[in-house]
Formats: sequence, C-alpha cells, structure tokens
Amino acid sequence: MKKILFVCMGNICRSPTAEGVFRSLVASQNLSGEFVIDSAGTHAFHIGNAPDPRARQYAKQRGINLDSLKARQVCAQDFDEFDYVIAMDGYNRELLLQHAPKAQQHKVVMMMQYASTYSETEVPDPYYGGDNGFERVLDMLEDAAAGLLKQIES
Repeated sequence: MKKILFVCMGNICRSPTAEGVFRSLVASQNLSGEFVIDSAGTHAFHIGNAPDPRARQYAKQRGINLDSLKARQVCAQDFDEFDYVIAMDGYNRELLLQHAPKAQQHKVVMMMQYASTYSETEVPDPYYGGDNGFERVLDMLEDAAAGLLKQIES
C-alpha cells in the first residue's frame, strides 16, 4: 500500500485537485486498493472547507469529483504515515522541510518533478487568477500524476 499526500498552502485549490486527479487515475487503472491518497495545506486558513467552487467545477468537467474533500492542515504524523509528501510549489516544500523530521525529509518532493510535458517546476496557484488558471492546473496535474504513478509502479 502506497500512501500519497498532496500539499499546497490552503488545501482548497491545487492539493485537493491533485488528490482528485490522482484518485481518478488510480481508479481508472483498477489500483484504488493499493493506495491511500490525501491532501493537506501548510496553513490553517480553510480547515474544514470544501475545495474552491472553481476547482470543483473544472474538475467535474473532467469527470473528477472533489465534493467530498475537506481542507485540513499538515500535521507531524503525516511525515511518518505517508510515503510521499508532494508539494505544489517551492515555498510550501520549504515549509514542509522545516517541519519534517530529518529522517523523513526524503519524502518531501515537488509534484512537477513527475511531469513529462511541462517544464515548470511549480504548480501555479489559480486562486486569484481567472478561470483558465484552473484548467491549466488540471492539465499540469494530470501530466504529473501520470508520471508519479509510472514512477511508483517501476
């Protein structure tokens, strides 16, 4: 059983979208029983809230349902529990590394390192941008999720 945690700042846009994208991909490969998939934020801004309505809307257009997800903050136990703690950007990766025990820091990685189509190293935060930002984030996350699954399977 592989345990994957996707992390952004508030856990209402990028990381729940990554969670939904990866869940959908794993389900399409009949691998759901082999994974624990979750998401969290480095900050407590939105604890208990559903993902941003725009994130839910654009994900739903691709057959990905984020409606049951609720924002939570990363906790110390996450570094022990999860095999991968995947940051959406460098700022949140640095925050994760500051809180991760030395023995668990190798688990903290960047999502876009698994992408094959995109050269960007970070998933941009679409929160303050236009709707096209959510589409772009979905495109990027679908690419990186495929690479992540390929990496795990190899």
